Amino acid sequence: DNQSIATMARNTITAVFPLLLILLSIASSTFGFTAPSQNQRLTPPSARYASTTEGGGDPSEVIARKIVVCGDVDGGYYRSCVKNEGSRFRKLSGTMSPPDDSKKAEILVEGRRKMVDGFVRWCERGNVGLSQRITVESVKEEDPTGLYDDFYVPTGRDD
Repeated sequence: DNQSIATMARNTITAVFPLLLILLSIASSTFGFTAPSQNQRLTPPSARYASTTEGGGDPSEVIARKIVVCGDVDGGYYRSCVKNEGSRFRKLSGTMSPPDDSKKAEILVEGRRKMVDGFVRWCERGNVGLSQRITVESVKEEDPTGLYDDFYVPTGRDD
């Protein structure tokens, strides 16, 4: 009978909805998801660093940036993500400082303006993988050197 099916569906939704709210609450507190308030303005993180997007120069111009990142930067997973994002996906060249115990690393990147600015935005996202949390401490304009023909990321392994 259609009424009993509708009643059963309504009861199921009524029972499941509070559980979904609880799961959403746990996920937001665990992974840092927050909904913006009505009065909160959404601005891209790259707006904090005027040099990364300032002037809107020629997208094909070769530029360089030094990006200082903090957090879980010593792990091999983050380092391989930096290498993949920089060289394979964006065709950039540069290097990342070797791992140490400081929880801080410098990434020197060179390439076309459009790709470098995209790489900076990727770094600013900060959520790499399931547990790595990264923050960008600073982005500084550098002069391109042309020293690198690829993206080199040392892992700290001696082999």
